[in-house]
Amino acid sequence: MRIGMLTGGGDCPGLNAVIRGAVRKGVSTYGHDFVGFRDGWRGPLENDTMTLGIPEVRGILPRGGTILGSSRTNPFAVEGGVERIKDNLASHGCDALIAIGGEDTLGVATKLAELGVNVVGVPKTIDNDLSGTDFTFGFDTAVNIAMEAIDRLHTTAESHHRVLVVEVMGRHAGWIALHSGLAGGANIILIPERPFDIEAVCAQVESRFATHYSPIIVVSEGAVPAEGGAMSLVSGEKDAFGHVRLGGIGDRLASEIEQRTGKEARAVVLGHIQRGGTPSAFDRWLATRFGLNAIQAVHEGDFGTMVALRGTDIHRVPLAEGTKVLKVVRPELYEEAEVLFG
Repeated sequence: MRIGMLTGGGDCPGLNAVIRGAVRKGVSTYGHDFVGFRDGWRGPLENDTMTLGIPEVRGILPRGGTILGSSRTNPFAVEGGVERIKDNLASHGCDALIAIGGEDTLGVATKLAELGVNVVGVPKTIDNDLSGTDFTFGFDTAVNIAMEAIDRLHTTAESHHRVLVVEVMGRHAGWIALHSGLAGGANIILIPERPFDIEAVCAQVESRFATHYSPIIVVSEGAVPAEGGAMSLVSGEKDAFGHVRLGGIGDRLASEIEQRTGKEARAVVLGHIQRGGTPSAFDRWLATRFGLNAIQAVHEGDFGTMVALRGTDIHRVPLAEGTKVLKVVRPELYEEAEVLFG
């Protein structure tokens, strides 16, 4: 068989481990051939490819990002996009395609599978918000990066008697904020699933200073105040999938706290730092297993599926199930952590 591979959406640590696992097993065990499509769905759309074999995947396990490149291209937003993809796959003799990505990339893969393209999906997102799998690779690395930053910020907050607001990624789901905030000993964690009361936040800030302690607040980029108001946006522009760029809630929150309490407050936006660098051991392990199991699914002709982690085992679920709903933080997970915020 000849198999195409692509990585779409935002980059994250572990993408190269998936590519490596699939290629090494596909070539060594089954004798399959691979072609890499560059920059997500732009590759098969514009017939932009690269050689992808064992020499190309040597040494890439610890590397962040993706050797295939990525983009947020939506072929369904391009006239004749689906036909062009089918034609280009056929021109390279591709019998199947492995699509590695998050909600949008796998959403395209789901539609293509329904239109007869042989696709197997691999779930990837640092937000950990795909419903079909317990964890996505990239999440663990992002949490550890955010936790390290919080650890460092504790000392500077104490030295200057400031409130420090740490803004982390999380458009609709607060998994990074919750995990990194708990691990880093944050005093307040604000997530999109639970609109926050700014008065309660300020009261908590005052309470912490009363005990001669400088508070750390971790906030997801998609968090919103309960009293209303739209999310702060970097711009009103939308990408090919209709998403606006979020950002600014950290600065907005710090400004409100300073005005209401008189305490000096500063915001730290981690942004794309969370996506970069070498993947953690867990993400290398998970991504490699996803790659090995994805090529197994292709070899067995089990198309229209996505590999998923359930407990400690890798299962296959329908692609549509993997992106059916966003996996958000359940109320009980946040509530059990609230005892630490007092």
